[in-house]
Amino acid sequence: MLNRRHLRVKVMQVLYAFQQSEVKDIRLQEKNLLASVDKVFEMYISLLALIVDVTQYAEIDAIDRANKHLPTEDDLNANLKVLNNLFVKILLNNNEYLTAVKKYKTSWDFDPELARSLFAALRASEEYKDYIKSSEHDLHTDKDLIKFIFKKVILKSTLAQQALEEKHLNWQVDQDVLQAMIAKTLKNFDSETGKNDLASISVNWLEDKEFILDLFQKTIANNDSFQEMIVVKTKNWEADRIALVDVILMKMALAEFVFFTSIPLKVTINEYLEIAKEFSTPKSNSFINGILDKILDDLKNQGKIKKYGRGLL
Repeated sequence: MLNRRHLRVKVMQVLYAFQQSEVKDIRLQEKNLLASVDKVFEMYISLLALIVDVTQYAEIDAIDRANKHLPTEDDLNANLKVLNNLFVKILLNNNEYLTAVKKYKTSWDFDPELARSLFAALRASEEYKDYIKSSEHDLHTDKDLIKFIFKKVILKSTLAQQALEEKHLNWQVDQDVLQAMIAKTLKNFDSETGKNDLASISVNWLEDKEFILDLFQKTIANNDSFQEMIVVKTKNWEADRIALVDVILMKMALAEFVFFTSIPLKVTINEYLEIAKEFSTPKSNSFINGILDKILDDLKNQGKIKKYGRGLL
């Protein structure tokens, strides 16, 4: 699920698009921000659907093998145990999943070769051979196979990586989140408790939605004053040498310093330094840290930093 760092990255991406756009439509970018979060959940549903497609391809594969010119005994008697995978059966009866598939029009039909290729890799694996030979058939062992399909077949497939990048532009950025959501789903599905919930997009989406919209709005509304603060502290730097991403991250951090009274200063600084490491230049981390420290001293002296709550007074 998306944590606050992931959500900050989503805000950063939309602010970057806003700065690059000739039309400064704030409402449109707010919609894009929420859409970028929803896109993560859509991709999560797509990954679940792809796992289902891989398991169900066993039936097509069995028919193709039986219709070969000279089928072997194994071809004529393909083991179809995987078609009764309990995780897949539960998923296909999950109303939230079925509703999401319908909402997003989820389908991998645009790439028919993908399921065939992935199932071929699965069928050739020792893990799959052990699975179909085993007399055990419970949710635990069936979930283990699903985990193997996702981590060792889908994520290791070059063809799948290409398809995922085509379907989701932020696949590389969101991949860790999506892997965590799949893992959470496998953990959630439990035959003993009967609790079979899909993973949530965040721990508390109502609060997180308010957070990202507020962060976006406060950064935009105070853009000029934040820019002036940064310019004062970067007089020895040529403007075109400062990466736009660095400027956006500093402005977001300043918004949190001044307007988000429940977020500790240290948390804000650490979060944006970590984001800079991943999304900006090698020297951005130390540069941003130095500039923010200088501006933060001024803001404290001016009495503009007010933090409330346990450990913040």
